[in-house]
Amino acid sequence: MAVNLPDIGVLEPVNGIELGVATANIRYQGRLDLAVMTCVPGSVVGGVFTQNSYRAAPVIVAEANCGAIRGLVVNSGNANAATGDVGLRDAEQMCALLSKRIGCVAEEVLPFSTGVIGEYLPMDRMAEGIATAFQDCRPGGWNSAAEAIMTTDTAPKGLSVKFEVDGHTISATGIVKGSGMIRPDMATMLAFLGTDAAVSSGVAKQLALELAEQSFNRLTIDGDTSTNDAFVVVSTGRAALPIVTDVYSRAYTKLLEGLRPLVQDLAIRTVRDGEGATKFVTVSIEGGRTERECLDVAYTVAHSPLVKTAIFAGDPNWGRFCMAIGRVGIADLDPYRVSLHLDDVCVATDGKIDLGYVEAKAAAVMGRDEFTVRIYLGRGNASARVWTSDLSYEYVKINAEYRT
Repeated sequence: MAVNLPDIGVLEPVNGIELGVATANIRYQGRLDLAVMTCVPGSVVGGVFTQNSYRAAPVIVAEANCGAIRGLVVNSGNANAATGDVGLRDAEQMCALLSKRIGCVAEEVLPFSTGVIGEYLPMDRMAEGIATAFQDCRPGGWNSAAEAIMTTDTAPKGLSVKFEVDGHTISATGIVKGSGMIRPDMATMLAFLGTDAAVSSGVAKQLALELAEQSFNRLTIDGDTSTNDAFVVVSTGRAALPIVTDVYSRAYTKLLEGLRPLVQDLAIRTVRDGEGATKFVTVSIEGGRTERECLDVAYTVAHSPLVKTAIFAGDPNWGRFCMAIGRVGIADLDPYRVSLHLDDVCVATDGKIDLGYVEAKAAAVMGRDEFTVRIYLGRGNASARVWTSDLSYEYVKINAEYRT
């Protein structure tokens, strides 16, 4: 039940990266559920990972292995989370199985898993799947990989871009999976971005941090942060642009600017494909004292079950928004300086229903499948926005039946 989700199209190869897939029958029988990525020598990776205290085993291993990279291995259907020492050994074994085929050390491979929590990986099927996926590796494997990493997603999500940095063409392709158990907290699902730009390990890490903060950390589906969230940037260095080693350089700024639209598009596609989503909503906060304050308000509104169910119903209930704004906990917030718009319809001014308000017009806006909730706090010049979806009957059904 995606909301205006664009077709993935044909994803473009990135020089120095090959991808392969397999049907390992980890949980989903008869469908692609395992992907591997191989990278040329000299490639590096930087990542951001979930801040959930119940971090999955592959998250722990992947974060430790960031730096020089020769491969990634990703499975869907089983999160390998809450699995203790066995889970850690299995995540390390995933790396070892792929590294032997690539011809590198296991620490140059990063593992990723997504799916049901609290179950052990079927390592016999994992081994067979990794072998099959490695044999399938090819430069044009991005589309199949986007499909293999899906869980409750309704469709694969990915995008390719090209842009110029100092007269050199840079290519990048990204894929993402995620429909539920998603909220901003360093990273918000599994997302993989490959580029042929050359960067140092430190720059790759900073790129992942800044790109996540400007995209994936600006969305929420249901307010829950997964045990397995990760976003990584893989750089192969095959473009002609000289290696970027300084995050304060012009080349770094241009690289960040070129990649930002890609990851923001992937973040928006994630919300459009939210579990049971029927509405895509931008929550825009203006007039705050700081961006952090604006984000706190935006997240509180976007996470509120009462707001989200009102959005699902198309009910312009000002009280739901009022409640959410008020419970953020801003000690000196003056509610009688707050205003609310739904697209171009002014609902409230100075903390009270606007004198010209016509509920039918607001209901018409909320009846659309896309609209913006704009809140003015009347405290300063800072602003921020997040993207979210509604909370529907289908969301409850999907999650009630997740393991059946």
